[in-house]
Amino acid sequence: MEALFERQNRLLALTSEAFVRQMMKDINWDARLIAIRGARGVGKTTLMLQYIKSHYSAGSRSALYCSLDSLYFTEHRLVDLAELFYKAGGKHLFLDEVHKYPSWSREVKEIYDIYPDLRIVVSGSSLLNIIHGDADLSRRCVAYSMQGLSFREFLAFFHNINIPVHPLEDVLEHATGLCAQVNAVCRPLPLFKDYLQHGYYPYYKENQHDYFTTIEQVASFVIESELPQLCGVEASNTRKIKALLGIIATSVPFEVDISKLSTVIGVHRNTTLEYLGDLGKAGLLTLLYADLLSVKKMQKPDKIYLENPNMLYALATRPVKIGTARETFAVNQLRYGHTVEYGKQSGDFKVDGQLVFEVGGADKSYNQIADLPHSYILADDIEYPYGNKLPLWTVGMMY
Repeated sequence: MEALFERQNRLLALTSEAFVRQMMKDINWDARLIAIRGARGVGKTTLMLQYIKSHYSAGSRSALYCSLDSLYFTEHRLVDLAELFYKAGGKHLFLDEVHKYPSWSREVKEIYDIYPDLRIVVSGSSLLNIIHGDADLSRRCVAYSMQGLSFREFLAFFHNINIPVHPLEDVLEHATGLCAQVNAVCRPLPLFKDYLQHGYYPYYKENQHDYFTTIEQVASFVIESELPQLCGVEASNTRKIKALLGIIATSVPFEVDISKLSTVIGVHRNTTLEYLGDLGKAGLLTLLYADLLSVKKMQKPDKIYLENPNMLYALATRPVKIGTARETFAVNQLRYGHTVEYGKQSGDFKVDGQLVFEVGGADKSYNQIADLPHSYILADDIEYPYGNKLPLWTVGMMY
């Protein structure tokens, strides 16, 4: 255990608190068991280390961070570590990359039951399953999903421009004030164009030259390693899943023809649907349905997007259409704390079952949504709202 504390001290010394994700405030850190799920590179490890650094004094033995892909756990069991830590006065155990430890859910459940005053935080892949693992943790665990940087966080992290969080209802009701606040400190439009290509993953700051290559490598790792490990996908089929992702990346927004997709990649229709679902859970795709209550949801999605616009620019084999990037951004940001449906007959998207959004450029008209209540246009290339036409970038201020 001493080796783990030494590693933690080194990591904490290198952890900056100059920028802290909004999720730090959103998580109920007092819960006994917390799970933080998210794609590789969104900042889960940094978030946990920042919490330890800000809540525990230097050299404290009350909190312990460890990554379960460490060589330490090839020779030591997690439950044994928890016992040593607890007996030494430990109060807060942070377990990173838990999906790399085969029996993690069973042993975390045992730790939870044996040590009722020990708080546990686990983090791992977007595919981390707290319900259907070796042990069902759903009744014990408070789960959070961590996205990449919002446009608001991008401004703070890369440009030191700090704007308060504006929830969706505030964006819609007070858009003029929000826009005045942002325009007083920066010109948002060129920064927004940069964000669409480079602003979603924090590691762009340290890896600008190879940024798109890194995104592509992360996608490959998810397909080749995490899907077989966590979803039971046969390793021999990962090339077909890569082909599926490539087709969608080049064609998004993709109106789904399952039969055609199945023929192109050479698998059964039901298998294609399973793969799409896996890619959605893995944080590589966003699957939209025209009616979340319909049985059709169990059959096929109505429209498919890449999970975020940076991934779109990294994976597309043809020049990205700005309209596609705009819609991908809108879906990605609106999904934070809200349900988003495909607006098959009313706008591009329906949010929380009642708000209708149409996405486009500065000249986008109201023709398609003119008679619909609670309808808005999210328009690119404008700095201030005009009635219910709001700057597209404003929905990037929600977290």
